[in-house]
Amino acid sequence: MAERRMFSKKIIDSDSFLDMPLSTQALYFHLAMRADDDGFLNNARKIMKIVGASQADYDRLVEDRLVLQFDDGICVIKHWRIHNYLRADRYKETQYTEEKSKLYLKENGAYTLNKDKAVASLSTNGKPLDTHMDTVGIPNDNQMDTAGYTNDNQMSTWLTQDRIGKDRIGKESIKKYICPEPGKPAPDCSDIFLPLVDGTFYSVPWDRINNWSKAFPAVDVEHELRKMLTWLDSNPKKQKTARGINRFINGWLSRTQDNGGTGHFIEENRTLTKTKDGRILQ
Repeated sequence: MAERRMFSKKIIDSDSFLDMPLSTQALYFHLAMRADDDGFLNNARKIMKIVGASQADYDRLVEDRLVLQFDDGICVIKHWRIHNYLRADRYKETQYTEEKSKLYLKENGAYTLNKDKAVASLSTNGKPLDTHMDTVGIPNDNQMDTAGYTNDNQMSTWLTQDRIGKDRIGKESIKKYICPEPGKPAPDCSDIFLPLVDGTFYSVPWDRINNWSKAFPAVDVEHELRKMLTWLDSNPKKQKTARGINRFINGWLSRTQDNGGTGHFIEENRTLTKTKDGRILQ
């Protein structure tokens, strides 16, 4: 098992991570440092005692979906594959294969227990496999370039190929939704303009709103986007970059869904059932 661990700033520099208490952040780092090569560990309580963390710290990590907890006491770092790359000659598969078999990979490389949120992984030749996790595909020694760094064309893991491609595509595609000031929205965009940290505005496209509405059925997405606009206006120091705005929106909507959804939206869309005698069941 490898002795070194890495951390992606995409995760640890996010507002949701930095908003956590320092003791919770410290526990996350210690858990990730001691996890096996697939991000699993079975001694979270022991680590909590070693570092002086509380149960509340651990519960916060689970609540914020930074750690996924299994019924048998085993847990896994959700963003493990975003944080770490390991060469095949240094990789040792987790002994918790039963728990691993329950996991899927999301588009961004994060673990998920929800198959509906999974994407197809890619083999070394780039062809789709099923949506279940692939246990192979970590670069080995002969896939390293002369400088000692992994060559883009030699990456055998679908995750790295996906991240490079998606990041590049994301940079290009989001530009068309950025404008210098709020105004008349493009035909495929809503009239919601979210302020960004550089003074420009993100015109939220309808296709994303539709996708979010499907992903978060208990949430009134348009209503929440307007709340985000107000919040960003009131907190200019916490405004996002063009690259980070969709991650911010996803996090906001996910927390709203987890907290029961948008109140009035749930009430308005609640299915009403009538009994034979005319009574309405809610």
